[in-house]
Amino acid sequence: MVVAHFDEPIPDRAAAERRLSVTTSPPARGSWYWIDDQNAHWRPQQYFAPGTVVTAAANIYGIPLGNGLYGQEDSSVTFRIGDAHVSIADDQTKQISVYDNGVLVRTMPTSMGMGGTETIGGQTISFWTQRGTYTVMDKANPVIMDSSTYGLPINSRLGYRETIKYATRISADGVYLHELDATVWAQGNTNVTHGCLNLNRENAQWFYEFSQPGDVVEVRNTGGEPLQLWQNGDWTIARLALRRRQSLQERSSTP
Repeated sequence: MVVAHFDEPIPDRAAAERRLSVTTSPPARGSWYWIDDQNAHWRPQQYFAPGTVVTAAANIYGIPLGNGLYGQEDSSVTFRIGDAHVSIADDQTKQISVYDNGVLVRTMPTSMGMGGTETIGGQTISFWTQRGTYTVMDKANPVIMDSSTYGLPINSRLGYRETIKYATRISADGVYLHELDATVWAQGNTNVTHGCLNLNRENAQWFYEFSQPGDVVEVRNTGGEPLQLWQNGDWTIARLALRRRQSLQERSSTP
């Protein structure tokens, strides 16, 4: 997807959005939608085809954006979509199937979120791996995982602070595919994690090296609430809703 980030909150989103554009070759239909007052995303209705050339532009210089705010400068970027990497994590089988341009290249046993919730200090913490379509955000080797960052004290019953290797992040609130040899016994048969997808060392390293930002990870058949937009859930927006929004945008831009 394409992200337009503004360095200040935009009072008149509609005025800003009219100055944003995305063109693709081959053509791909899509739409803009706002995450908050400073970030607009554009998503195609379906996954980009490999090799698609995408040009995004913000032609906002001197444009009034509400409450005396004006666009400071124009900006544009062009990039090419790489290979189609789609991974499907299915809770029914406890396996992750990894596809490279439609070809199954690896199947990895996993252990996902144990399920249930715990309320601490008035905050309810979920231990499900939420179903939905994620994308790879970034990766680190190692990464420090600290339960206190989301409200679960380290010294509580389920708290932790650990150094984790080969961690590929897929959500804004800290869901990773990562190595954890301590749960190898559960991978492929039992969900025991706080929400991440655990892998053995060999599979975690392979996936870490294979993955690129924007790669798709679909989580299927898990319980709990579905993935939310703010969590990196851009693909949670239904295609029908996206088509309707695009139709409205096209009508509003007609002279």
